[in-house]
Amino acid sequence: MTTIDLNADLGEGFGRWRLTEDEQLLSVVTSANVACGFHAGDAATMRRVCELAAERGVTIGAQVSYRDLAGFGRRAMEVPPAELTAEVAYQIGALEVFARAAGARVAYVKPHGALYNRVVRDEEQADAVIDGVLLAGPALPVLGLPGSRLLALAGKAGLPAVPEAFADRAYTDEGTLVPRGRDGAVVTDPEAVVRRSLGLAVSGTVTALSGARVRVRARSLCLHGDTPGAVELARRVRARLVGADVRVEAFA
Repeated sequence: MTTIDLNADLGEGFGRWRLTEDEQLLSVVTSANVACGFHAGDAATMRRVCELAAERGVTIGAQVSYRDLAGFGRRAMEVPPAELTAEVAYQIGALEVFARAAGARVAYVKPHGALYNRVVRDEEQADAVIDGVLLAGPALPVLGLPGSRLLALAGKAGLPAVPEAFADRAYTDEGTLVPRGRDGAVVTDPEAVVRRSLGLAVSGTVTALSGARVRVRARSLCLHGDTPGAVELARRVRARLVGADVRVEAFA
């Protein structure tokens, strides 16, 4: 039986501002990428999401980012490797406090936004992220784009490298994500997202922006929590997968 994990970016708010429907999404996904305060999230939000995730048996992951609260972590930044290593470890450690208080633990790490895209090809920045994961403690799995330098270096360091795919993001012919600034970078049609989710889970392929079929082998499927109708879309995706005899369970 085919098995897939469903992950979503959660806790993406700050103070009185909330972007994601955390409680509802936690009833659908199997892994929660929790913002750790650098692109979104604050202490109270992190604690609340960890408690909700633990109650529902959802695996908790640290979504680490460049220090870019104003830009939601989506702006290109130049951060010295040693500084990035320390900041990645810092974010993981902060989330671990709240995960353990909730009776759970941080079970994996996933970069966010500009950092996620940067470590697809940038060896130095990817190496700094891996060093940060190692500095934080146990051998945590790393979630990232298939074929990325991040996953290659994770495997080299002895960390489980977990490839993921995006049903609501357009792909290039090379299997990378189309930059958000380009037309068609985000797939907005709900039925198209559901079909792409099933294709990625079952056949490991997706139609690129050019129309070409691209192989994207993934163990986890990301459902963005900050899109309109995210909760209902996530429910539709999970229902379609289960209906096609795909087992939905966390990878960690």
